[in-house]
Parts: sequence; C-alpha cells; structure tokens
Amino acid sequence: MNGPLLSIENLTVALPSAGERSHAVSGVNLSLEAGEILCIVGESGSGKSITASAVMGLLPSDLLKVESGSIRYAGRDLLRVGESEMRRLRGAKIGMIFQEPMTSLNPVMKIGRQIEEVLEAHDVPKAQRSARALALLDAVGLPDPAAIAERYPFRLSGGQRQRVMIAMAIALEPDILIADEPTTALDVTTQAQILKLIRDLQRERGMGVLFITHDFGVVADIADRVAVMQKGKLVELGKVDEILVKPTHPYTRSLIEAVPRFRSEADEAPDASQEVLAVKGLTKVYHTGGGFFGAARELKAVDDVSFSISRGETLGLVGESGSGKSTIGQCIMRLHSIDGGTVLFNGINIAEARSATLHAYRAKAQMIFQDPFASLNPRHKVGRSIMAGPLAHGVDKATATRRMERLLERVGLNASAAGRYPHEFSGGQRQRIGIARALAVEPDLLVADEAVSALDVSVQAQVLDLLREIRDEFRLAMLFITHDLRVASQICDRVIVLHKGRIVEEGEVTSVFQSPRDPYTQRLLAAVPGKNWHRAIEQSEPA
Repeated sequence: MNGPLLSIENLTVALPSAGERSHAVSGVNLSLEAGEILCIVGESGSGKSITASAVMGLLPSDLLKVESGSIRYAGRDLLRVGESEMRRLRGAKIGMIFQEPMTSLNPVMKIGRQIEEVLEAHDVPKAQRSARALALLDAVGLPDPAAIAERYPFRLSGGQRQRVMIAMAIALEPDILIADEPTTALDVTTQAQILKLIRDLQRERGMGVLFITHDFGVVADIADRVAVMQKGKLVELGKVDEILVKPTHPYTRSLIEAVPRFRSEADEAPDASQEVLAVKGLTKVYHTGGGFFGAARELKAVDDVSFSISRGETLGLVGESGSGKSTIGQCIMRLHSIDGGTVLFNGINIAEARSATLHAYRAKAQMIFQDPFASLNPRHKVGRSIMAGPLAHGVDKATATRRMERLLERVGLNASAAGRYPHEFSGGQRQRIGIARALAVEPDLLVADEAVSALDVSVQAQVLDLLREIRDEFRLAMLFITHDLRVASQICDRVIVLHKGRIVEEGEVTSVFQSPRDPYTQRLLAAVPGKNWHRAIEQSEPA
C-alpha cells in the first residue's frame, strides 16, 4: 500500500445545537503508518473517542454528524462507503478494543462462541472456527485456552476479559487496530502486561495502532508518535520523545505538569499522639457455593490487618484488584459486617456497634466514592444531597443550608450550583460535590476509595490538592485507597501494600516507594508506566 495506512483529513463532527460548543471534532488531520503506534491524548471531551468512532463508522447518527473531511483507508473514503461495506471492513481490516470489556462481551455467551461469532460474520468456514478461537486465546497469553473458551465473561478477571477483547479484535488479522482506553480500569501490573501484548502483536503482525489514552505514562511506554487534542482540535503532533520531553503547546505542557510523580522527600510527620482510628486484626471472610451450586468455598478477603491513623494524617492502601483495599474501607464504614478484629474510632469499637452508636459514628466517618455520579441521587439537586447528612443527624435546616453553601464555595464551586442536578456537572465537578457532601457532617475520618482514578490528569491534580488542603484545614484523618502508586506518593504520609488480603509492606511513603523490601511491592513499582520518561523530564529540567 502506497502512502499512509490511514489518512484523516480535515475531519469535522458537529455537536447538537444545545451543546456548550458547536463541534466535537474540528478540522483534525492525522495519518497512521503501517507498523506504527500513534497515541491520541487529551482530557475528556477533547474528541479522542469521537475520532476513533468516526474511523469505525460508529458515530450515533442522531447526535453527531460529520460536516466535512475524509477518512481514507486503502484508497477508499470510509465516510462515504455504505453500511454493508463498513461491516465487511470492521474486524477484517480495522479492529477495535473497547475500554470496558464487560459491557462489550455478551454475558450469557461462552467466550469461545463469542470469538467464533466474529469469524462466522466474516465467512470463516465452520470447521476452522473452534481451532482458530483457541489459537487466538493462546496468542493473547491466556492460560488453558480450552478452559477459557468454555467460561462466561463474569468468570474471568478484568485483565483476562481485556485479553479476550484483543483476541476478538485481531481475529481476522486487521491492518489497523484501534485501542480506546484499553488499560484505564486495570491494575498497574495487568496494565503493563496488556501494553506489552499490544506492542508485541503490533510488531509481529505489522499493524498500525491508533491508541487512545489520557495517561502520559502509557504514552511514554508504547507510542511512536503522539497527537494531543483539546476541545476537538489537534493542538500538537510529533514524535513521542519530542512531545513528552519538550512540548511546545501550553496545553500539552499543562497536562504533563499535572501527571503525578513519585516524591523524593517526605512531608513533616503528623502528630501520632492524636489517634483517630485503630484497626487491629481485621478479618473479612466471604463464603460462596454450597448446596445445589456445588462445594462451599471460603475466601479471606482481609486477613489479620492492623493499622492506625492520626489527626491530619493520610494513610494509603495500595495493591491490585482483589488485594482487599476496598473491602477494608467498606468494613471500616460498616458497609460490610466484620468477621474478626476490632475497629476503634476515638476509642469506641465500631466492629460491635449497633443502632444509636453506629448512627453517631456515621456522623463522624464519611466516604468519598470512585464514581460520584453513581453515588449521587440523579433526581435530587446537589444542594439537597449535601444537606441530607446534616439533616439526618439533627442539624436544623438553616444551619445545614449555610454549611452546604460554604462547602460548595470551599470545593471551588459557586453556591448557585446547589440548584442543579448531578448530570449538569463534569466528572471533576461531581467529585468536588462528593467531597462537599462528605464534609457536610464535619467528620473526623474520611475514607477515599479510588476517589481520583476516573478523572483526567489535570482534574485529578486539582482534586488531590483540594483533598490535601481540606485534610490540613479540618485536621482530618484520611484513609486513601488507590491502585495508582504515583497518586499515593503525592498525597499519603504512610502507605500499606496489600496482597491477597494481607499486609506485605508498610511505612513512610517515600521510604517504601524508593526502597521497597517485599518482592510484591517491587513488582508493582516496576510495572508503573513511564518511569524512564519521568527520569528524562527530571534530567531536562533546570536545576
């Protein structure tokens, strides 16, 4: 094929007239060469995924309309071919990996059959499909392909499901692979495995890869070239080393500056004498199966975990999915029952608390959730949601209203936001509302469960700064749960590393991350994307 594998010229996609801007994508020009990985980066709303959907012919025609431009593959303009032709090209010539495999896979169909469906849709003979499906599962590094093929999606881990999605995307050996945030929801070690898999497959098969992400560490590890998008426009394009070390556009520089890095120096240690929370021997056991559904199984999600948090201190819990991080947070909040150990809050054992004691505890311990949209009532205006806690704990309406308005201002929103619904705010704004709601009862303890993992890098930095300021201002004890070690380094004083429900390492955060002792901690740190890029930036910065 002469020229670029894929050529996007002057692509402009209009938004509905009621939107805050007129175009989702405006005048974008990009090209993708065979054997190249081109990363498109930018914040939510920058037009990354819209551009990918336009290439795949998957734009919702009732909402988004291509006004002008062309997308050329093999001499054909994909914007002007019929739907039947696009169906033949999808999968066969252009494959796509979606961000959330659980919503992309059929939950009531076995994995092998789902891969065979892709082959069937493109006229692969029936006699070849089963063997091809097993070969694909083996190619993406899944253990025991025959067993995996007989499982349903819910029986696979997140990383395994993403590997299945990659197998489906490469089933017909496409020339172009589009990966839309394929590692965003994955643990750092699983993310590293998926990135290596995509890179290896791309090199083996000579594919061109259009990789969409907001994580510059991922970009540093996988990209050949980088395209930076802002509000639907392409603002910077170039080789990965040039863009990431010496960006020229102010927007690119602001994104890179917001990427969390590992701290080299510890903050001043908080006063350990003012202990707010003391967890001793915490144990949580889940029981599954038994009876009609087979033999009973016992899983220790949390196994003899002990720690304490003082006023003004942030303790981080880090580890992979299944390590017990969120279960510990939910046990502390008494959202789960506790099977062993004690949870002392200001000297009172919350593990045994009932009725009035538990009600009083929840006025002083609050949780910030990962997804603020799911945790806010979509039918209630945000002012009502923030006031609900104080009103439930006996605060009069006038005082609750004043407190709500003051907190909205404190988290960087205007008091007029009280009269709007959750869907009218961005993800970062909703997280600020979640923080205001948690503070409304004037707690002593905050449990933040992956509170910034779903946010863009610049919004993430703002929310981390806000949490740090609020902790210091109100002298809160904070339990910060995250799988991102760089984020933990930014905000935590001490950190606990969890593996399969047990503590494998703990200590002052810079000490643990600079000189990890446990092999598991070492593996986590080795898998963090973009380590060499961060070193290159630090070496290029003036002393």
